[in-house]
Amino acid sequence: MNPAVVRLLALVRKEFIQIWRDPSSLAIAFVLPAVLLLIFGYGVSLDARNVPLALVTEAPDATTASFAAAFAHSPYFVPRKYATMHDAERAMARHTVNGIVWLRSDFTRRADSYGAAPIGVLVNGVDANTARIVEGYVQQVWLTWLTARARDAGKPMTLPLAVQPQVRFNPAVRSRDYLVPGLIAMIMTLTGALLTALVIAREWERGTMEALMVTRVRMREIVLAKLIPYFILGMGGMAASVAMAVFLFHVPLNGSMLVLTATSALFMIAALGMGLLISSFARNQFVAGQIAIITTFLPAFILSGFVFDIHSMPQPIRIVTHIVAARYFVAILQSVFLAGDVWPVIVPNAIALGIMATIFLVLVRASARKRLD
Repeated sequence: MNPAVVRLLALVRKEFIQIWRDPSSLAIAFVLPAVLLLIFGYGVSLDARNVPLALVTEAPDATTASFAAAFAHSPYFVPRKYATMHDAERAMARHTVNGIVWLRSDFTRRADSYGAAPIGVLVNGVDANTARIVEGYVQQVWLTWLTARARDAGKPMTLPLAVQPQVRFNPAVRSRDYLVPGLIAMIMTLTGALLTALVIAREWERGTMEALMVTRVRMREIVLAKLIPYFILGMGGMAASVAMAVFLFHVPLNGSMLVLTATSALFMIAALGMGLLISSFARNQFVAGQIAIITTFLPAFILSGFVFDIHSMPQPIRIVTHIVAARYFVAILQSVFLAGDVWPVIVPNAIALGIMATIFLVLVRASARKRLD
């Protein structure tokens, strides 16, 4: 057998033995993704449910009670009754409620005379996204109540427009189905970079890297020996994260597992390449960890389109997002999970991941030298 292959196999075996004896790598590969996915999966949500809402009724009667019941039966609101607008506004100022629905004294008369009556709606706009969602939910409840009231009276409900919405790819309109695939990309960005950055930095601290330097082992063999075992670990963590997404969070997986595995492998190589590049400059575990978080996780979280829409960002920032590997992987994951194998999305993003993985490995090879300085 070729001596280079023998040395490489020996180094890979040595890495697996080191992983087995030092479970911190296993924790980074499996425990950290599981914990982060649980925290983010259950803690991060863009859905507005059980929103506390103040109801102010100036002249209570059967009609206003029917309208208030429509909010009570909605899964989006927890209505709370207040006697006056002053009390309701004080409650909103104290963040006890997030909105106010005000039924004036002529509400029933106008509803009976004209078929509809204006209502006052005040929404706490501190969180602009939640405010817009609450406003839309109030309008939905209002329209549903008017339709039911017209049906009970045997009168047609006339509207200038008849909207028939159809939701593609996420018919349940659950933000978790959208967020969890992106979370996988965020978590694997962090764990992939940490797996190699911290482990190699630890070897520098312990002096085992210097011992390798004085042997006949070539630098490319050391790089490959570091890449192969942690690639296997990272893909194992990726598989566990996908299993949690499908079986724990019930996110639909409409695409091919083969496509998901192949694109995940490209992204994992890019993430490990980032970690190897960090380790070539930082030989201290604390420094390597801080650099990994700042240069991989934070840009991935902010600039990948996972939470913040890239098209809404200023043009200079949109240009910067093209150097963030997670941007391409988030697009692939969301497509494979929710829409299926959409090749116009998968192919260009997979090519971009392959280019970035190649660039990182080339930079690692160029910066790796058998020198102790």
